[in-house]
Amino acid sequence: MTDLPAISQAESLVMEVLWNRSPQTTDEIVAALAASTDWQEPTIKTFLNRLLKKGAVRAEQHGRRYQYSAVLQRADWVDSESRSVLGRLFGGRVAPLVAHFSERQQLSPEDLAELRKLIDRLDP
Repeated sequence: MTDLPAISQAESLVMEVLWNRSPQTTDEIVAALAASTDWQEPTIKTFLNRLLKKGAVRAEQHGRRYQYSAVLQRADWVDSESRSVLGRLFGGRVAPLVAHFSERQQLSPEDLAELRKLIDRLDP
């Protein structure tokens, strides 16, 4: 996998909007984020400019407006972030991660059932 740009938590909220639907104008992105943040348009434009510089999004001019689209694929970003967390916190191993959640009773019966199915599928 190639090196992906580092995306902050705030920038990831902007990316989620674009992953859900692209392209979008600044006004559309601002409207989409209005319900979940208290950010004003200048803040969102700052995030968009950062994401542009990182190569995570692209902008195309249409008249006096720009339309933004995600370049970075969500699946690639999730994979990179997951590997980073596993590496930093659990030595790159999944079992300690699952143990961590199970010890704190944060696995629901549905989670356990899904894990059993996954193990059965992976273990011939």
